[in-house]
Amino acid sequence: MFRTRLLSGILLVIIALATILSGGVVLAVTLCAISVIAFSELTKACGVHTEGKKYNAPELSGIVMTVLYYVLLFATLSQSGQEGGGRMQVYPVIVIIVAVCLILLLFVYVFTFPRYKAPQIMASMFSWLYAPVMLSFIYLSREGFTQGSYLVWFVFLCSWGSDTCAYAVGVLIGKHKMTPRLSPKKSIEGAVGGVLGAALLFVLYTHFAINKYTDASIPLLLAAVLGAAGALVSMVGDLAASAVKRDHDIKDYGKLIPGHGGIMDRFDSVIIAAPLIYIGLAVIASLGGGIG
Repeated sequence: MFRTRLLSGILLVIIALATILSGGVVLAVTLCAISVIAFSELTKACGVHTEGKKYNAPELSGIVMTVLYYVLLFATLSQSGQEGGGRMQVYPVIVIIVAVCLILLLFVYVFTFPRYKAPQIMASMFSWLYAPVMLSFIYLSREGFTQGSYLVWFVFLCSWGSDTCAYAVGVLIGKHKMTPRLSPKKSIEGAVGGVLGAALLFVLYTHFAINKYTDASIPLLLAAVLGAAGALVSMVGDLAASAVKRDHDIKDYGKLIPGHGGIMDRFDSVIIAAPLIYIGLAVIASLGGGIG
């Protein structure tokens, strides 16, 4: 089991490196595919899925809107890059596509009534916001800043990096349970270690990579704060995904990744960390951090 999990983890890192370094359409298509799978996993977990059907109407609506969403994001950021329009053009696109997705789901609800219940429609919208929209901030962090190829790694440092630090500290000195009913193995000491570890990783990465090899100049204190905040949020993301599974009495969201489960099992913390990192980078950019 450990060997399978390790090999799957190495493969995930290789795919992440290849797609994120490539950026552009390669990253957009990859994230779109991951988002569709994560959305499907969530809708099944939340009781939206209809047994015997590959996809029902709410699920199909979410998948169509996911593809449209990424197409519009790619087109908008590509056009902004050519004309120097910046990130501001992306925000209206996000708001509009979210509203359109809700309207489409309401159409499905009304014109198929009473086939689908209100909780299914609400769960579909929740799943769409939770997975495709939140995951898209990885793409926004990569393509929305001039130093995006460096900055996007903050998302993974504060999620996977803090998780590693939390695990190490928890094993060594963890005694006090943080959420015993939700995740009995997580300790308060481990959580503190994860937050401090992420802050340190952000400082080191900022100093030795971003500030040294790019035109950016991010204050190390801001980097530490962003890392700590990202670690806290990623922990909540991990626990939130676990809470959904416990609510619906399932062990894993899927079996796509051997030894890890589904996309939601592996990217639960990344999904929540990505928007916070993007917001933090946007704030740093507005303060003149040289990241564009």
